Amino acid sequence: MPEGHSVHRIARQFDRNYVGRIVSASSPQGRFVEGAAVLDGREALSARAVGKQMFLEFDGDEWLRVHLGMYGAWDFAGEIVADATIASANGRMGQTNQRGTVLEEEILDDAGENSLSSIGAPRRARVHVRMSEQTTGLDDEGADWPPPVVGQVRLRLMTAVTCADLRGPTACQLQTSDQVQATIAKLGPDPLVDDVAEGEERFVEVVRRKPTPIGLLLMDQSVVSGIGNVYRAELLYRALLDPHTPGRVVPEELVRELWRDWVRLLAIGVETGQMMTMDDLDPEAYRAAMASREDRHWVYRRAGLPCRVCGTEIVMEEMGARKLYWCPSCQK
Repeated sequence: MPEGHSVHRIARQFDRNYVGRIVSASSPQGRFVEGAAVLDGREALSARAVGKQMFLEFDGDEWLRVHLGMYGAWDFAGEIVADATIASANGRMGQTNQRGTVLEEEILDDAGENSLSSIGAPRRARVHVRMSEQTTGLDDEGADWPPPVVGQVRLRLMTAVTCADLRGPTACQLQTSDQVQATIAKLGPDPLVDDVAEGEERFVEVVRRKPTPIGLLLMDQSVVSGIGNVYRAELLYRALLDPHTPGRVVPEELVRELWRDWVRLLAIGVETGQMMTMDDLDPEAYRAAMASREDRHWVYRRAGLPCRVCGTEIVMEEMGARKLYWCPSCQK
């Protein structure tokens, strides 16, 4: 499932490429025809993300709410403004390092992630779709515009030069501003939306009164927004915290450190487009980690492999209907 950093990147891409422009909307798949008709011809006014949910505001108090869920993705084509540079969707947005500067040489990971032309769904599935589509950019000689619709596109949003296709979302619906506020009110704090200090207090207050295991609380979007399976495993390892510990038993200072670590990791994820959770890497190790997620995580997807610190075999179990990875020696 796309985690909070991906959704914030999508919202920022819409902000740069759609806000202030008239948008044409259609539902090639046919499952959002009425909603697309309402949005068609309206001006996009704002784009925002809260946790794993994105909201696009259009004139007339019409809001599009999208939750990508497990398999959703936005595929972009055409001219895309990315951090003050214009690129073809056939290319890839330059990844950024932890300082936020664009790397001169593009780093592609081993799953072929393209965080400019497609953001959301699991990488390998997205790569398969991307290769089958052969989407072209506007600067390609003879390129078709608009690009052909391929596969099940729930919603297509277009400006004169940019196209965004939404596939496989869990939620795609119209809301009023009041409904948007009601949706957001049910969500836990998001470090990129809420005041960080106030968000910390909300997070600590909820966690410290819950008997629920901390491994479940971190995935509860009403407790904290944006954390998914990868960040859960990595945050718990970085805190050396047993996932089964009841929230109310976790020392307050450790709960605060979990929040502060989430603030740091979310910012890195938004900047790089990758869930980088290992610190203090030299340039060579950093490039290796950006090129392969096998080298950028402490425990995630390392079941049966030795812990990077103590050598104990990493355990994988099911918690909250999702796979949880942790080190029973370090995290106790």
